[in-house]
Parts: sequence; structure tokens; C-alpha cells
Amino acid sequence: MFTGIIEELGIIRRITTTRDGARLEVSAQTILRDARHGDSIAVNGVCLTVIDQGSDWFAADVSVETLRRTSLKQATAGTRVNLERPLTPSSRLGGHIVQGHVDGTASIIEARAAGEGWIVRIELPAELARYVVEKGSIAIDGISLTVASRSDQWFEIAIIPHTWKVTNLSTLEPGAAINLEVDIIAKYVERMMQAHLKETNDRITLETLVEMGY
Repeated sequence: MFTGIIEELGIIRRITTTRDGARLEVSAQTILRDARHGDSIAVNGVCLTVIDQGSDWFAADVSVETLRRTSLKQATAGTRVNLERPLTPSSRLGGHIVQGHVDGTASIIEARAAGEGWIVRIELPAELARYVVEKGSIAIDGISLTVASRSDQWFEIAIIPHTWKVTNLSTLEPGAAINLEVDIIAKYVERMMQAHLKETNDRITLETLVEMGY
């Protein structure tokens, strides 16, 4: 489990195709201070396992399924990636609960300056739209962010200068694919409401709850 507060911006130094997917080697410093074989590290919001490491790098295997579902399939040597170690029992939950289980990918539509920060507009996949609400949390490439506004086709996030500087967002061009993980609490609420209303064959979504004033 993660918080979406990025600790370090790493660089993919090598990608090797394997029979079961691919192996990534990522240059890093901060997250390696206490990393051990078998530990989890979120790479652009994807929970991966350390299987090898050196003084300034670590390696992780990526399955075919993970490649299919995430933007890592488009990564190349030199790609900058957001890195975060998992929570410990004493950690502050500075962002929101992020599992490292990507729900889907989307493309950046545009990024425009807003004062000293930035507004980034991102396409909204239809299958995830019901979980994205204004002022709600969403993880973008592993970054815990707040939805500033949305339509049926897109949503926007406001980026402060610090986040722009220490994450990969400043390196992404319009059209770039990013990983999305919606708020797990929203999915649990929807599932529980569906079970509650099952006898009447009604289906309720998070958006419906919002419209109802919950």
C-alpha cells in the first residue's frame, strides 16, 4: 500500500524482454536506502517487486498482464518514472490510499500554466468515469492528486510547482499515456450499494450517490 507521495524521480536505464514479460532496471538513490530483495516499489503507480539491486539501481520483473494494462509497455531506456516505497505502520498518510493496482491508462490532452502552477487535462476513460468526481482523489502515474474539474470526456488536475518539479509530469507531452488508479474507497462503496440493491435489480454508481446528495 502507498500514499501517492512521490519520493524520487528515477530513470529507466534498461528494459529486457523476457518470456514472461519484461525486466526493468531503474536508476535510483533515495528509495534504495532500505530496499531489500522482495520489497515492493511503486513505479509510475505500478506495484513491482525488487528482484535485484545495486548501489544506485534496482531491477523488477513486469508480467505480460501488467504490460498490457499499464503505460510501462511504452517505456524506454531514459524514461523518467515516479518512485515510492510502501507505507509502514508509522507513516503519515499524506496523500490517499493507493494500492499500486492500475485501473487503466489515459492520454494527456494538454498542460497549461496557471500562475506558478499548471493545469493538466487528461482524457477520461468511459469505464472509469463513474469513479472520478470533482474534489475526489485519483492517482496519476502513482501521484496522489485531486480532481479540479471534469466533463464526460476529460478531467483536470491542478499541479503545484513542487509536484511539477519532483515528478515526471513536467516531462510528459500531449498524447503521452499515463496510469490511472481511482480511489479504492469509491469502488468498495459502489460494490456494497450494488449488493444492497441486488434484490431489486437496481444498479447504483458513485456518480448516482453524488447526484443523490450522499
